[in-house]
Formats: sequence, structure tokens, C-alpha cells
Amino acid sequence: MKLFNYFRSSASYRVRIALALKGLSYEYVPVHLVRAEHRAPAYAERVGDTLVPALELDDGTTLTQSMAIVEYLEETHPEPPLLPADALGRAHVRTLAQMVACDIHPINNLRVLKYLTQDLGQDEAAKTAWYRHWTRGGLQAFERQLDLLARGRETAGLPVSQLCWGDVPTLADCCLVPQIFNAQRFQVDLDGLPRTMAAWETASALPAFRAAHPSACPDSEG
Repeated sequence: MKLFNYFRSSASYRVRIALALKGLSYEYVPVHLVRAEHRAPAYAERVGDTLVPALELDDGTTLTQSMAIVEYLEETHPEPPLLPADALGRAHVRTLAQMVACDIHPINNLRVLKYLTQDLGQDEAAKTAWYRHWTRGGLQAFERQLDLLARGRETAGLPVSQLCWGDVPTLADCCLVPQIFNAQRFQVDLDGLPRTMAAWETASALPAFRAAHPSACPDSEG
């Protein structure tokens, strides 16, 4: 397989984590977003949305959209699982994952931030304020959801979660860790998020998450 991705892209980071957790090897193909390499004709012909990541399978089929890619990997390489065995647990994990992938990330990704500065004439301070506002609010909602889930687990007699859900990495952790990485880059206030940051810290220490970290990527720029 080939993974077309950018080291700082949180969507790409999610897929790298999933591949590492499942022990799947792949060829790393860098696509530099800041240099607009994703808009080059050769790449645009490969993917419909000219975004990263894109995963080229062994038969040449190309998949796009990080969540779809991870779900495909989950279905075709089910061990170790990134979703719980029970339907309710899977719903909880998908809720957390989508709070990051659908609520926080889309309005804070590079093309949105560039539009704010290049097309709407906002300065760097305004762009940063935008990022911090929406990321902080999204993570506060994530924290509230973790608190609700923790109370539900306690009522059901389940052990306290060490990660987002339970004590093994799930799709939710694959989404949370990259989001915190980028939040730290923009110096978002992460105080008052004890469950979120505890899950992030526990997941970040795992070998697969370390292997997928942007600093470990061949195109890393420090």
C-alpha cells in the first residue's frame, strides 16, 4: 500500500496511527500541503477531492477521507480492533471520533485558515484566535462527553477508561491524539480538560502512536 499524506495533517496522522496499530506496512508518499502539491495535476487525477490522506491499495484502488480509510482497514484487518465488540460501545467510540473529525477539524484545517487570511483579509492574530476559539470549544464538548460516558460506565459496572473508551486504543484515540498535537502547535488552552488530556497522554505513550507522530515522518520539518 501507499499512503499519500502530509506529516502535520491531522487526518493523515489518524490513518498512520491506525496502520501502526494494525501492524500494516506501507510506502510513505509525502504530499506537501503548504506548497500546494495536493493541487498538482498528477495528484488531482488520483483523488477526487485533492486532499490528504489517500491510501492506494495493492490492486491500485485509491481510497480517500481518513475516516473511511480507517473503517476500511478495520473491516479488512479486524485485529486488533479499533471499535468495541458491542454495538453501544461502537456508537460511543464513533461519537467521540466524529466530534473531532466532523466538528473540530473541518473548520480549522489549512484551507480554511488560508481562506481567512488570503481571501477575507484577516491577519495572523485573527486566524489564531479563530483556531483557538473553535478548538477549545470543541475539546470542552469532548470533555463533557467523556464525563458522561464515564458516569455511564460506572453505572454499568465497567472499569474506568484509561483511554477514550476502555483501556485499548480505539478510533476515538486515533482522532484525539492528532487534534491535541495541532492544538498544542497553536497554543490552545488545554487546562480544565482532565479526562481528555489523560486519554491523550496514555495513548501518546503507546508505541504505535509514537511511530505515527509527525516528528517520526520522513517529511517532518521539525
